[in-house]
Order: sequence, then structure tokens, then C-alpha cells
Amino acid sequence: MSLLDPVVRPVLDQVKTPVRWGVGHALPRAVFRAAARRGDLQGRLIATAAGRHTFELLDLFDEARARGPLVTTRLTRMTVDHATVREVLSSNDFRTGLPSRAGSAMQRLAAWSATDVISPVEPPSLLVTEPPDHTRYRKLVTRVFSVRAVQRLQERTAEVAAGLLDDLDKQVSESGGAPVDLVEAYCSLLPVTVIAEILGVPLTDRAKVLEFGTAAAPSLDMGLEWRRFREVESGLRAFDAWLTEHLEMLRREPADNLLSELVAAQDDGVGLTPHELKATAGLVLAAGFETTVNLLGNGIALLHDHPEQLASLRADPALWGNAVDEVLRFDPPVLLTGRIADRDTMVAGERVSRDGVVVTVLAGANRDPQVFTDPNTFDVARENARDHVSFSAGRHYCLGAALARMEGEVGLRMFFERYPDVRLLPGANRRPTRILRGYERLPASLRG
Repeated sequence: MSLLDPVVRPVLDQVKTPVRWGVGHALPRAVFRAAARRGDLQGRLIATAAGRHTFELLDLFDEARARGPLVTTRLTRMTVDHATVREVLSSNDFRTGLPSRAGSAMQRLAAWSATDVISPVEPPSLLVTEPPDHTRYRKLVTRVFSVRAVQRLQERTAEVAAGLLDDLDKQVSESGGAPVDLVEAYCSLLPVTVIAEILGVPLTDRAKVLEFGTAAAPSLDMGLEWRRFREVESGLRAFDAWLTEHLEMLRREPADNLLSELVAAQDDGVGLTPHELKATAGLVLAAGFETTVNLLGNGIALLHDHPEQLASLRADPALWGNAVDEVLRFDPPVLLTGRIADRDTMVAGERVSRDGVVVTVLAGANRDPQVFTDPNTFDVARENARDHVSFSAGRHYCLGAALARMEGEVGLRMFFERYPDVRLLPGANRRPTRILRGYERLPASLRG
């Protein structure tokens, strides 16, 4: 190490931070805004989506659908067509990440200013890696995050939900029936408690992990304002430091939890490097509860606003699993995802050149009338509700899909069994993020 490092590195970090923001957010933000002002469809979707309900975007979805399965915009290609979304997400001709052609000044600046702090949108995150690395990471994670492991967690999830509902009873009783924020008191605490137990996170660190997840959520968006960008980076640095210590503790004192297994897991004698392990563990930890918070909040709001559907569930409790998939279809926790063409290819009968970007609008595909009859109707008995694409498709299909479905079913069913006459109050607001979609606050009266 050079003697100048302690002096030079802090200075470089101070320079690199605004460069990272400029390349990754300020420039895209300006481009999105300019496109929206010109009436560009994708620019308008990006400009409109933050903090909005999914139903407020339906006109944009319909406009895109009317222009065909693959729409060319000023920014990229985009699709709301269910078949085309599945085709792109499942194709080996597409990958995640950034265009591969090297040499541009922007790419060199991005590479120069990169940080080694873990981020869900930077390699070696599973979200933005491809085979062979992605195959290796996913194989090791799947081994310790299997459907069978999730099934074993169902009873424990019900115990956690019952405890949280007991706490809510006590809170309401002691406050004389004062309103409660369901996101804060229930929707966030159920999945973060379960994932914390899965990964061996002490109960005392639950609030810290929740805070990290909330801070990291906007990192999936492009075009962040400077202040929000600094908040996100600060949150990711704190999460990185905490996770480093937690993994070191599990190496010294392995326990009966899935993260301890991941630390020790190997494939043909090869495990994850320290950086790979931290990135993978961080993604599993954050993704293991962040989208489920949205699923629970969206589900409570939808069933409250559609009492006839809640009545159907009371009449036939076997529908609860299907109801969760209908919530995921109707108001998905993730708006869209993008893919890069690895080579010249054809999509929906149109040529997409190498490095061409296709934005797949998951929420739009979930409203495709060619797949879902009367798609703008919320129907817990919908026969093909499970055909939604809210968990993506192909090799990047959500690892936590089984866990999210189970937690959604247990959490929603037990909540409405306990509070059948819940009344949502004015003051609810959606999260300000564009990609992750759900409620930031959901005030309610639990006494009807």
C-alpha cells in the first residue's frame, strides 16, 4: 500500500461520489425529463410512476399496447405485452447489466468512479450477473433457500404473525383505539422478522435491517436527486459494514440458520469469495422482505377496497393462495425491469441490435387482455392469476417467490381473521420509489 493512500483515497472518494451520481442519475434524469416533455411514452411512464398507484398508469399501458408488442421510444424499446415480456426475460439472447461495448467516456467514468460497497444493482449482485457466475451463485443460494425450507417456515411465520397481531391488539387497547400505521406495525415487521430468523440476524438488529432495506430500496431507480442519492449511498455503506461484521461472526460461530449454511456452502469444492458472499447475502436479506412489505400493504388495501372479494375468501378460505397471486398481478411490488441484447436478435418479429435495451413493464404485462379476462378487475378467484410475471421469468426468476407467496398468504389471512372490520383512513401514501411499488404509510382504525 502506498504511503499516499490515506491522503489520496479520501480525496478520490469525494470526487468519485458526484461522478457516480452524474453518470448514473443526473444525466439519465435529464434525459428522462426531456423525453417526457417531448411526449415520449417511456419518458412519460418514468416521469409518472414514482409514488403513483398502478391504476394511475393504465392509460400509458393501453397506449403502449395499442402500438404493438414491442414499442420503439426515444430512449429504448419497451413492452407491456405478456408474451413478449416472457420472451425477453427467458431468452439467452438477453442479459442484465449495461451495454457491453466498451470505450465510451461515460463507461470509463462509471468504471473509474465505481465503489466496492455492495449494491443490488452492481456485480456481483445476482440481479446483474449472468452465467457462469450467476449460475454458480444461484446454485449455492438455492441449496439453502429451497422450497422445502420455506415450507418448514410456514408454522413459524404464523407464530410471528400472531405475535405481531397480539402487539397490535395491545397497542390499540392502550391507546383507546387510536389509528395505527399498518406498514410500520405489521406489513414491514412480519417479513423482516422471518428473514432475520432465516439468516441468523439477532432480534435486536431487526429494526436496523429494516432501516437498511428502506434506505437501499431507491437504489433500483435511475435519476435520483443528489440528496436522495447520498442517503442511499450512506445506507448502503452502513449495511455493508454491518453485514461484514455479521458474516464474520457466523464464520466464527456458525449456527442453525440459512446464512451460516451459505457461508459454508460449496459447489465442487468452490464457495463464494468474501465479496460474492456479502453481495449475495445482502441481496437475499434485503430482497427477502422489501417486496413482501409491498405485497402485504397492497393486499390489505385491495381487500379493504373490494369487500365482495374479502367475502369470497371468508366463504372459501382455500382461495387465499390464489388471492395472493391476484394481488401480485393487480398491484405488483415491482414495476419493470430491463434487459440488454447480447447479440443481434428478433423479438416479436422485430430486429433488436446487439446492446439494444428492452424495458419489460411487468405491471403492464399483468394487465394484458389477451391473457387475463377483464384484466382491470380484481378477482381473487381468477383461474389464471398465477400467470402474472411479477416475479420475472427465466434465469432471473425471483429466488424468494415461494417465501413471498407463503408470507403473503399467512400474513393477509391472519390479519383479516383478526380484524375483519378494519377501516383504512385518509393519509395513506405510496412509496416515492419508481421500481419498487407499495405503501409507505397505511393508517387504519382496527376497531372498525
